[in-house]
Amino acid sequence: MFSQVLQNVLKRVDRSFKNFFNGFGYPRFQGRDRYNSFTYPQSGFSIKQEKLNLSKIGNIKIIQHRAIEGKIKTCTIKKDIDQWYVTFSCEIETPIILAKIKTKTGIDVGLSSLITMSNGEQIEPPELLRESEDKLTQEQKRLSRKKKRSGKRNKQRIIVAKVHRKIRNQRKDFAHKLSRNLVDTYDLIKFEDLQIKNMVQNHHLAKSISDAGWYQLMNFTKTKAEYAGKIVEFVNARNTSQNCSGCGNSVPKDLSQRVHSCPLCGLVLDRDHNAAINIENISNSTVGTTGINARQGYLSGVSMQREAPTL
Repeated sequence: MFSQVLQNVLKRVDRSFKNFFNGFGYPRFQGRDRYNSFTYPQSGFSIKQEKLNLSKIGNIKIIQHRAIEGKIKTCTIKKDIDQWYVTFSCEIETPIILAKIKTKTGIDVGLSSLITMSNGEQIEPPELLRESEDKLTQEQKRLSRKKKRSGKRNKQRIIVAKVHRKIRNQRKDFAHKLSRNLVDTYDLIKFEDLQIKNMVQNHHLAKSISDAGWYQLMNFTKTKAEYAGKIVEFVNARNTSQNCSGCGNSVPKDLSQRVHSCPLCGLVLDRDHNAAINIENISNSTVGTTGINARQGYLSGVSMQREAPTL
């Protein structure tokens, strides 16, 4: 094995133990079925005419789905069930033009509607896991009937993993398209700052929250916005559903009450629409802001990833 690949493994172990001492779980042993990637951090690889040359491995034909920009810094080879991917991390000297904030929106995420914007527009959740649940259940039942450590069980395990992969890829594709639309439409986007890890502890809502993919959507939007010179903020969403967006008074309501009706000013709105307006109106100096680098007007060394599946 190439020496720098082995050095990268040690860096991964070191990072895992640092995370442990910072409050995360103890590092888990990565068996042969879990250790699915290795990285060339500096050298030992080259790409030419849709062929990737890896030190100690040789030439590999790849399907390169777009041109590589900038200077390649690292090369990571990853196996996803029965498919292999190569990811290049590149350094790009690209000036980021700061966009003037002409349009902005507040976004309330939910389960009945994936997102509700402050202009009242709602995007329905795709519910990809729910749609594939019958097929997934059927394949998992077949897996449970196979003899442990048998060849047939291993084949069925791969079939179940492929169903999960399809759901994962569909959710990722949806999040990419929606986040691109948001960044193209708005210069300032405000999300509520949610503790999603704590929310999924509720076993009644955990499956629906995971299927909605809130974190993935927020993360994709944040990345695209920073590269486009736009701003994404995460604001404290406390009482945004309870306070009236018209007069600011508190109008207590439980989760089952989906309509906001203010007895003081007479405002009647969808509960999530009211919350989205409150999120948009929250001061900028709140929980956290991303896109600060973009405010500086220039980014050097922007790290971008390029994935190209190999044959």
